[in-house]
Amino acid sequence: MPLSWGCLSDLSTPERRKKGLVIVLPGIEGRSVWNYNLARGLNDGGIDCAIELFPWGTKVPGGFLLNLADEHRNRIEAERLRDYLIRYQQTHPGRSVHLVGHSGGAGLAVMATERLPLDAPVTSVTLLAAAISPSYDLRSALRRTELGILNCYSGRDSILLGPGTILVGTIDRQHVEAAGKVGFDQPDVLSKGDEGLFKKLRQVPWTPPLRQVGHDGGHFGWTNRHFVRNWLAPSMKGFIDRVHPITK
Repeated sequence: MPLSWGCLSDLSTPERRKKGLVIVLPGIEGRSVWNYNLARGLNDGGIDCAIELFPWGTKVPGGFLLNLADEHRNRIEAERLRDYLIRYQQTHPGRSVHLVGHSGGAGLAVMATERLPLDAPVTSVTLLAAAISPSYDLRSALRRTELGILNCYSGRDSILLGPGTILVGTIDRQHVEAAGKVGFDQPDVLSKGDEGLFKKLRQVPWTPPLRQVGHDGGHFGWTNRHFVRNWLAPSMKGFIDRVHPITK
């Protein structure tokens, strides 16, 4: 991996870590120019706390499908991330913690969040092109966020999250179009407490005007550095300030 584009150490200095933490979770491809641009774009857009990449995939060359399908290994990786978040919270009490997951990494973000103690929630979770099923029960993860989950999805993500996840499966092993294409469903039956909980889920679809800031609606458009700088970073900051629930 060329250091000219792949090194992010300047985004995780002790000074930045004192301000808070953003964890970027790559897709099943692992370290790549896409997640590098995502991290750099967040910084470009004014997010000045620590921004770190959390590689979770196997080191087996070409192990993309293994990263998607190995439930046991992914649970272990989610627990590893959970432990890392808890350690950060212990050494930096009161600082905000945000997860940003792309594709398969969005699934890991949800899995790690729902494993946190209730008294150690993350501040927010942002899901981009999530390779997880629309029926996945988000209640446990929502309870462990202070401000909620932002799900960004696109109906134009018609290959990887359409036929791709129907054929190969989502990270939770369902053979359906993924939530990163169609959004999350709300459970049919909710208690009063759960109804309030789903107000913490904000779902934002891709729309044609986003082409103006570099996102063509495809799977990797959410990681375009220009788009991240000009739309995602401000949207995350606004989401952090005040959550406006948007339904499908």
